[in-house]
Amino acid sequence: MGSIYDKADNEAIIARINALTPESKALWGKMTVDQMCKHCSAAIEVGFGKKELKVNFLLGILGRLIKNKAFNNDFGKNSPTAKELKCEGSYDFESSRKEFAENFSQFAQGTQVIKVMYHPFWGKMTYEDWDKLMWRHTDHHLRQFGV
Repeated sequence: MGSIYDKADNEAIIARINALTPESKALWGKMTVDQMCKHCSAAIEVGFGKKELKVNFLLGILGRLIKNKAFNNDFGKNSPTAKELKCEGSYDFESSRKEFAENFSQFAQGTQVIKVMYHPFWGKMTYEDWDKLMWRHTDHHLRQFGV
């Protein structure tokens, strides 16, 4: 696994993002490529403190219980997602992909871009936790679209 904070690793992910095309099709799941770009960008914005998630108490307990397993393994196909991160509309592909790449590229600036140290689902977060979560989440969705 690479690191979102490492410049070369970060650039490798951005190259994969830039390899997406409007014709890219999901190998699993229901999202279109433009929806996936918006979804991933929104997930990144949670860490930046720009997007807030609301999770009920029981789901919050579940997240804390499965955190280590989830952060140390690939994400499962068709995993559930928070309603605030669901992007079900139709979006302009180029602007969605650009936003995704620009948001991800900010991680190369270092840990100072992370503003949220308590995630409503996963609980207490370290910079290493954010590294694992954002790397695995992004890689999962890029693999979903074959890049």
